[in-house]
Amino acid sequence: MATATDAVHPRTDTARPRRELSRGRLYLRRFLRNRLAVAGVVIFALLVLFSVFGGLFTSYTHTDADFAALTRPPDGVHWFGTNQGGNDIYASAVHGLRRSLVIAVSVSVLTILVAAVIGASAAYFGGRVERLTLAVIHFLLIVPSFLILALVSNRLAGDWRALILVLTLFGWMSTARVIWSVSTSLRERDYVTAAEFMGVHPLRIILRHIIPNLGSLLIVNLTLGVVATVLSETALSFLGFGVQTPDVSLGTMLADGAATITSAPWLFAFPAGLVVLLTVSMTFIGDGLRDALDPTSVTGAAGGRR
Repeated sequence: MATATDAVHPRTDTARPRRELSRGRLYLRRFLRNRLAVAGVVIFALLVLFSVFGGLFTSYTHTDADFAALTRPPDGVHWFGTNQGGNDIYASAVHGLRRSLVIAVSVSVLTILVAAVIGASAAYFGGRVERLTLAVIHFLLIVPSFLILALVSNRLAGDWRALILVLTLFGWMSTARVIWSVSTSLRERDYVTAAEFMGVHPLRIILRHIIPNLGSLLIVNLTLGVVATVLSETALSFLGFGVQTPDVSLGTMLADGAATITSAPWLFAFPAGLVVLLTVSMTFIGDGLRDALDPTSVTGAAGGRR
């Protein structure tokens, strides 16, 4: 039996439709549910800020030498101490982190671009192009690339720009093979067939229809590629084949501090801490992006529920 209240405020049995999240907001929501990923973003942001603005808090540069304070422990003047030549470790850490970040991000971006074009092209054209591309990739994968990197970097006198080029030339193969494997299914999609029917140039199809649909894979590999590049650059510089003096990177600082790790541990501890923070933060970010962009993952599925 209807009441006066029902007449004034009629009840409806139909539920209000739920507002759908856009794809970008859904990915962001999944990512923010991962606490380690958020912590990784915070740590990485702080490291970037330190590398950009850290030099404002000291009157020294990485090339200045205080001959009255050789191998001095951390104090109020030299916050991170000094090395055997009187160079301020704090100023060197700021410059070294900035140099390592520039190398890592540049190599990661260039590697993804090269791998995406080569891998997607091999998958799209198929046939002889695909077989030849895969043969080249497999051959380069078995070549001792680290030794070649060391020799070439040494011949180039440790120029960081040349190091970016060398690391890119020998770092795209594994990613290109993964992209080729995924692209083999994309080349059969209806939008690719329709573009071919309309006479679109193959290069345009690859750049506009195949590579953009690999966005999640490229983003994750870009993030994790920064970690791999940091470790490669650090290893090369540690062995003396990377960045050379008077320039400084985290790898060169680790190499200098390794010889005096017992007598002057601060020379090794501060750059080692920065390397650990950088690699851990990017690993957390990469794992968070993978969970957010993959709807089948446990974290991604949980983050997508309303």
